[in-house]
Amino acid sequence: MGLLRFAVKTFRLSLMRVGAGWMFALLTFNFNRVTIADLGAMAVIVTTLIGLHHFISFFQVYWGRFTDRYPIFGLRRTPYVILSNIGAALIFMALPSIAVGLGERSLVATLEAFGLIFLFGVLMALNGSSSNALIAEVTTPKERGAVVAFIWATVIISGIVSAGVSRVIMPQYSPETMQYLYNLTPIIVTVTVLLGVLGLEKPITPEEHRRLLLAAPEKGEAGPLETWRVATSLMGRNPQVRGFFLFVLLAIMGIFLQDAILEPFGAEVFGLQQKDTAAFQQAWGAGALLGMLVIGILSSIFPISKKTIATVGGLGVASGLAMLSIAALTHQQGVIMPALMIMGLGIGLFDVGALAMMMEMTIEGQTGLYMGLWGMAQGLGNGFANVISGLGHTVMIESGIASPAFGYGLVFGIEALLMVIAIGILRGISVQEFKGLTRQDLTTALAMDTAS
Repeated sequence: MGLLRFAVKTFRLSLMRVGAGWMFALLTFNFNRVTIADLGAMAVIVTTLIGLHHFISFFQVYWGRFTDRYPIFGLRRTPYVILSNIGAALIFMALPSIAVGLGERSLVATLEAFGLIFLFGVLMALNGSSSNALIAEVTTPKERGAVVAFIWATVIISGIVSAGVSRVIMPQYSPETMQYLYNLTPIIVTVTVLLGVLGLEKPITPEEHRRLLLAAPEKGEAGPLETWRVATSLMGRNPQVRGFFLFVLLAIMGIFLQDAILEPFGAEVFGLQQKDTAAFQQAWGAGALLGMLVIGILSSIFPISKKTIATVGGLGVASGLAMLSIAALTHQQGVIMPALMIMGLGIGLFDVGALAMMMEMTIEGQTGLYMGLWGMAQGLGNGFANVISGLGHTVMIESGIASPAFGYGLVFGIEALLMVIAIGILRGISVQEFKGLTRQDLTTALAMDTAS
């Protein structure tokens, strides 16, 4: 009976994340490909757009603290997860027409795009902090590795499914088929989040809420600027917080510099069609699923630390990216799929190890604050990755300074180096030392915030 309850809980937590997987996949394998390669938009504008919502990730710290402090009907996570998912999904219905405007280099369309993606970023910051906090609060440390593996497998599967649906509905770009594809988003997101999250969280009483917030200041509102001061104070005082933040930032950059330009790479270097480049998402997604399956089996047999899992995964990602760099520089199309599979295997291992560590790097009563802090590092890493990759494309390739093969090869090589550096930082992180230092640091930071 206990095993059945665990399975149902894990499945429902996974359903909660299906919508996010679908939305992010559409942005990073379809919207980027269509606007850059098919419609001729400036790459730096498109990738900055895709990365914009990540730069708003400081809202994750605010939303995390906000949901800690302000339950709705005794629920600190569920209402925020539902509202943020549905709100973000509705934005996708406007993106196909925005893509056409970007291709025409329209200033109005560009401003509209930045406004919509900014709103998307605020909503997804709320979604990320509240859903991660919910996962951390309804699972035990013993359960967490398996739960995280299953959730991320589901997210990746949703991305693979969206790529498959895209290949069927839109093998080649047309405005009508793109609009139909994107109109599916609110339906898919709403159904999956409601099935996943309703009834999962146990309401807390006002007394329980006060006990959880015993270290939190009661004076004033915890606005974004106040929350940001708390976060920066924690990073300044605690080397473990600072080191883990930097690790997450660099590792995410190391994974996602390729994300917004991978499909244009296939189009510009090898002349592949949309249905062919959509298969890239399926290739690395399959590798990630295999990596999660393998580590799930091994973890059930051997006591493998989360740090070791993240380390091996990060080195696998670096190896796959190095192979992609070689494929670009030598124009060897046959290397792409093996490289993506190896990169995917590494991503699968890394996601399980790193996210489980993120959930361990929290303290009771302030889970939302710390998950928001780590989410902010993820968001900034993604944002910088998108802007840098698009800027590199525009400066090197669109300007004619470098060939597409050389430009893409350089970006993939830089990614591999960033991941290696991140893994070096990870080796100095200790969850036990973090737990010992952070309670006093948090009390001091919150006290300073109240005094100001």
